[in-house]
Amino acid sequence: MSPIHVLCVFGTRPEAIKMAPLVNEIKCHPELCGAVCVTGQHREMLDQVTRAFGIVTDYDLNIMQPVQTLTSITAAVLAGLEPILRGNRPDIVLVHGDTTTSFVAALAAFYQQIPVGHVEAGLRTFNPYSPFPEEMNRNLTGKLATLHFAPTEVNRENLARESITKHVFVTGNTVIDALMALVRPDHQFECEKLRDIDFEARRTILLTAHRRENLGQPFCQIFAAVRKIVDEYPDVQFVYPIHRNPAVRAAAQKALAGHPRIHLLDPLNVVDMHNLLSRCYLVMTDSGGLQEEAPALGKPVLVLRTETERPEAVDMGTVKVSGVKMGDILRDVALLLNDAEAYDTMSRAVNPYGDGFASRRICEHIIRFFKDR
Repeated sequence: MSPIHVLCVFGTRPEAIKMAPLVNEIKCHPELCGAVCVTGQHREMLDQVTRAFGIVTDYDLNIMQPVQTLTSITAAVLAGLEPILRGNRPDIVLVHGDTTTSFVAALAAFYQQIPVGHVEAGLRTFNPYSPFPEEMNRNLTGKLATLHFAPTEVNRENLARESITKHVFVTGNTVIDALMALVRPDHQFECEKLRDIDFEARRTILLTAHRRENLGQPFCQIFAAVRKIVDEYPDVQFVYPIHRNPAVRAAAQKALAGHPRIHLLDPLNVVDMHNLLSRCYLVMTDSGGLQEEAPALGKPVLVLRTETERPEAVDMGTVKVSGVKMGDILRDVALLLNDAEAYDTMSRAVNPYGDGFASRRICEHIIRFFKDR
């Protein structure tokens, strides 16, 4: 059998983190021949990840523009991918998760009648506007995909509820593969501000908050809770790498700048971020990936959203959905800061997202699929 040509398409930092170990795993299988196309939906943050994993891109659409919209991203990715897919005819296109890049790349492949493999398939909140536009992106990608690589059994069940039962494989989540490759106890931070933080002297809470649906009043509530926590707990400090979104940055600076124990940083490279995660006490986040990564390192997670598409970690006890109201956030943080038993229960719970071999399983399933055709 001639090598199976696999084109991996991604465009944002979270996709890149989770696709990077898969891109490198493809190189280990002589049955596979891999290529990488980045859309540049996020530019600088994407490039940080590809450098960290030593990934050379074969195609770069470089679509990022000032004040880009979902419509402009969609149009640019669709138009940019068409000649690449027409000219190179990969055997399969791999996309990840729930970004606009992922959905549109799957649609572009469908237009060329090329099979799509959906990595991290089957996550659902069942609310089309939360998170927005991610929930609909992953639904539509699932409808277009031929192979579905579900991280957990719950994700497989979600797909079955939508009558997607063919070529669905439970593999674990590739983010654990990435994490295992990058966390080191002797890591020296590249970020100067991180090098100046004493992680032994104070309990460090890692904060990430950037969701569109949290802009406005939810951010006001979240940031008010952060200020109150540092005021009430002298042994606590926050580290907040702020997303590039100008609206997010403006809100964070207005509410949090100037406090000596709230460290506002630019986005971190993936190696610094994973090693920061390993040194923090707990995580407060509206991100998706951190809900999977933190439990692998024994870090409790409080989700700053009203729902999560990752219920497995909630069920296992490593994650709690705190919501976006100041009082609820304060209650849940206080419990973990004051009650050692509650903290230990969350930090020692079993991580449901895998063992670090998801990428290998995905490659094996792709090879078997083409051998059986």
